[in-house]
This record gives sequence, C-alpha cells and structure tokens, in this order.
Amino acid sequence: MWGICSRTMGKMGMAMPCGWIKPCHLVKPVSATRVSGRYLSHQKGLPSLPIPPLQQTCERYLTALEPIVEADELKHTEQLVDEFQKPGGVGERLQRSLEKRAHNKENWLSEWWVQVAYLDYRLPVVVHSSPGLVLPRMNFHDKQGQMRFAAKLIAGVLDFKTMIDNETLPVEYLGGKPLCMNQYYEVLSSCRIPGVKRDAIVNHAKSSRPPKHITVVHNFQFFALDVYNSDGTALTADQLYSQLERICSSALQTDTEPIGILTTQHRDSWGKAYVNLMKDKTNKESLLAIQRSIFTVCLDGAMPRGSDDSYRSSAAVQMLHGGGSQWNSANRWFDKTLQFIIGEDGTCGANYEHAPAEGPPIVALIDHVVEYTNRKKPETVPTPMVPLPMPDRLHFNITPEIKKDIEEAKQSMNILAQDLDVRVMVFSHFGKNVPKTHKMSPDAFIQMALQLAYYRLYQRCCATYESASLRMFRLGRTDTIRSASSASAAFVKAFDDPSRQNTEKVDLMEKAVKAHRSYTTVAVSGQAIDRHLLGLKMQAVEEKLSIPEVFKDSAYAKALNYQLSTSQVPSKTDCVMCFGPVVTNGYGVCYNPMENHINFAVSSFNACKETNTAHLAKAVEGALTDMRTLLEQTPKAKL
Repeated sequence: MWGICSRTMGKMGMAMPCGWIKPCHLVKPVSATRVSGRYLSHQKGLPSLPIPPLQQTCERYLTALEPIVEADELKHTEQLVDEFQKPGGVGERLQRSLEKRAHNKENWLSEWWVQVAYLDYRLPVVVHSSPGLVLPRMNFHDKQGQMRFAAKLIAGVLDFKTMIDNETLPVEYLGGKPLCMNQYYEVLSSCRIPGVKRDAIVNHAKSSRPPKHITVVHNFQFFALDVYNSDGTALTADQLYSQLERICSSALQTDTEPIGILTTQHRDSWGKAYVNLMKDKTNKESLLAIQRSIFTVCLDGAMPRGSDDSYRSSAAVQMLHGGGSQWNSANRWFDKTLQFIIGEDGTCGANYEHAPAEGPPIVALIDHVVEYTNRKKPETVPTPMVPLPMPDRLHFNITPEIKKDIEEAKQSMNILAQDLDVRVMVFSHFGKNVPKTHKMSPDAFIQMALQLAYYRLYQRCCATYESASLRMFRLGRTDTIRSASSASAAFVKAFDDPSRQNTEKVDLMEKAVKAHRSYTTVAVSGQAIDRHLLGLKMQAVEEKLSIPEVFKDSAYAKALNYQLSTSQVPSKTDCVMCFGPVVTNGYGVCYNPMENHINFAVSSFNACKETNTAHLAKAVEGALTDMRTLLEQTPKAKL
C-alpha cells in the first residue's frame, strides 16, 4: 500500500505500494556468498520483470471492473478497450515501445515507479506515504530504561548492518525461487531530499567514505553520534548508553525551534523552505549530517496518558505522525528512510520513508533488532577505555522566514493529526490456524473478511488494493492484488441472505478465497494488470502522445479509487504496521496474522462523514467470526 491520494492516482494510474504479501514462513533464507560490488552474486541470475501480453491485460482489466462499476459503464469501457487494443492501434504501438524499453533496462518499471509513486508525489510523506510500526510495549518506564533500550537497539541495527556491508545477508526464497535482495542495500544511510517540484533520494552507503554516525533527536534537538570506534569496530551497548546520556543531558532545554516539523509539510512548501535553509552554511552542514547518517533514533517524551485499551492505538499515532506539534511530530526527520522511535514509557517502534524500499527489508531488520535486544547473554566484547568524543549538536540558524515556515508546518501537522483516526485491534479469537485447518490461505481468508465487512457497512463492493511483491524479478518492487473480484462479490452478497443455504455460502467462500489466491499467484509472477497499464500510460507520456481514451475513462478512475487500501505485514515479532487511507473517503487496513491472533491497524479521516474507523474494525471482527462459524456449522459433504 502506502498512501497516495486519489488525485495522483487519477493522474498517473497507480497507488502506493508496501510489498508485503507473503507470510514469512514462505520466504526461506539460505546463505549468500560474499561478492564485491553493489549486487549480490545471485542478482544477475534473476529474471527481468516481464511485460504481459496486451490482450491478456485488457481482458483481466475488464474482469477486474465487473464488481465495482455499473453494467452500462462497463459496456462503454469494453468499447474503449477494443479500440485501444485493435491491430495497428495505439495500444500495440505502446506495447512494442514498452517491450523495447524492457530490452534496454535492468527493470522497465522500477525507475518510473519511484518517480511517479514517490518523488513526484506532493502530499506530505507523513500519514499519506510513510508507514509506522508499533512494537510490543517494552519493559521500562523511565529515562534510564529508555536510553538502555535505545543503546541495545542501535547495537542491534549495527549488527544487521555488518551483514549488509559484508554482503552476507541470507538470500530469501519464495516457492524455491530466489528473491531480489537489492532493497536491503537501500535502507541505511539514505534519505529523501525535498525539491520544489520533484524530490530526490540520496544513498551515502555507496559513497567512497560511507557515514559512521547516526542522528539522535531529543527535545526537538538533533545530534550526530559516531557509532564506530577509531579502529572501525562498532560501539558497544555500554558505550552507546554513555553517549546517549551525554545527549540527553545537553538537550534539556526545550525552547529550541522545532526544525524537524518542516519534514511534515506538503512537499512543495518543504522544498521551498529547504532552499532557504541551505543558503546558510551552518544549516547546510547540519542538514547534510542528518541526510548522511546511517539512521535516526528519536528519543521521545512520554505519550499522552490513556487507558490500557487505547494504548496500542496511541502508540500507532506516535509511530505514524508523533501526535502533533505539542507532542512528538517535531522530534522526527520524516525524510530519513529509517527512524526508530523510543518513548520514555516503553512505547517503541519505527517510521520509514517509503521511496527506497518496500516492507520486507524493514521488517526483517526490525525482527533481527528485537531478537538482538532480547538476548540475555552479556556482551563478549570488552568496552574500550578510550574516551569517546562528545556527540555533535547540529545547529540551525532560524531566519524570520524559516520561523514562519515552522509555524505553518505546525498548523498543518496539527490539522492532519486531528483528522486521522487510527485504531489498533487485536483480533484474539483465532489467527492463521483456523483458515489453515480449512485448507484456505490465511491472507485470502482475511481479505474476504475485509470484503464482507465493507459490504455489510455500504451494501456495495469497492476497488481494493493489496500489495504483491515483484521481488522474484531483478529490482522488482510491487504490483496490485485486486481483492474485489466477481467471486468475492458473489460471496459477500450471499452471506447474509437467509434464502441461501449454508452449503452454497461455503462453496462461494471457497471460490472467493481460491480466486484471490489465484490472482496473488498471477501478481507475484509479474502478470497482474496495474503496473502494465501504468507502463503503457507512461510510455504515451514519454513519446509525447495524447493519453489514450481508456485512461481518461471514469471506470479507470473508479478502478484506482482504492477505498480499501490493505496490506499484510507478516513478522516474527508481535507488532503491527499502520498507515493512512489513500483516498479521502477510504480506509487503510494493515494486518499481521500470528498463529492464534491477528493484529489489525485501521485508519480513516474524521473529516469524511462516510467512513468510521471503529465501525469498520467492528465489522471486520464480526466478519471473521461469522466466517469461522459458517465453516464449523456446515459439514463437508462426504464424497
């Protein structure tokens, strides 16, 4: 998934990705061989992303429209599609050009995708694009516990970084096929740079002098902390703790201008403010230090007090946007690819900027770090006695103009924070175990529950986005699994119909689950429709042709108006990812299916009167329990 507004989708014909689709147990790691250079040894052996046949995509596109558009609208679209794909027509011309592009590039899509899905995207990255991740509450409640945990976490990330630097990360496999590992090499030492009309990404890991420091933010103040000793060894957790103590002691005053809040702004506004900031030598040095850093650690104050029931939802708010200017939204640098967030009260998690990578490398890194922090054995490395240099405070010279930008950013962030409603729900009745007992894909089962929940609330089906990983291909990113199908529509319409027999309802459920499973296979094999259609449209732009009518059609706009933007985020850790809706009248739904329970994060905008986060969360719970009840009450016919 990841937050892209309907305007951008309508313009470019896509929605944001997240790349989590396959449960972790299906991704099998094996040892990689160390090689020199940017790519791992297996990368060259990976196939290129295919371009599906034009006729196949056109047929599948019309099928995908069936549950979400009216019959007369579909008829009109059929005529446009026939015109588009006729022999010698514009569709064939664009297809040939796309095939030529694929022949000349390592991946015909990835460059375009980063451009249109991220760098051209102008809404704030906060909520609209960057996901948050909530870890289980940690067992500390004070500043010392916070710093102790932060020190272990930093050491854990550096431990993972060693595998990245040595190119000894285990290669992941899916269904016996190796996956592209490139994204693991994009998440550390990288940062998004705001532009006035288009952003950029820098990755300093690939520079001749890779960075040796991280950024630590506390009380809205930024510090560059060297995390390697002069001999190149990583600082121990004890050394890191003493350095964090020094940072917290020197960041006591809170009258600093909250420069970090600027990264929450609309990208055009932030781009202009950034140009002004960079005119000053001190500011420029501080900004470069943040951008070059390996990652960011945000040491937050305690969260607003709430009930235990609402704790996870409050934590999700902190991970997603920080709660507004009066809380922690300025204690961040949202352009940084990876930010670890540690609250004084044990609230922990992460936020990440989506452009360089999808979810799997982030989740794998976080699983590794959590496992590392839980290790009981003492550090075998003795702490060197050499005195460490004081961490560098990063200074900013604030002009009246920049001060005005900061005030505007505070106001905009506060409006967004108040508008977003996020609920974390732990569905405790069952987890992956129940669908597996009935020989159903847990992901497809949960997706059908989402379809049923939505239908019960609105009496209609809507375009639904679920992310599919294209990592079977070199530099692969994502495509869309369209969860709303004719089979899912038949299932949800029949489910609450008293005139239908239970055996028929179970049969429709099984067909819907199988249809979803089948589309998932199509998508991860590079044969889904959405990225192919985007490629054809981008090719028309590239060749300066007028945009074909099929892309101006109201049905195409409906197909991309994802009122349900969903993502499965499987993790070994009992965590939950969260993100905002991608359209103003839609929902963001993220879930982590564990063996005996499912963690859900549901979001919507308060400004929209049609949507209600609590209602959808309750409807999902009801749909899941009702689907299980139906399966358990309907005996299988004996063959």
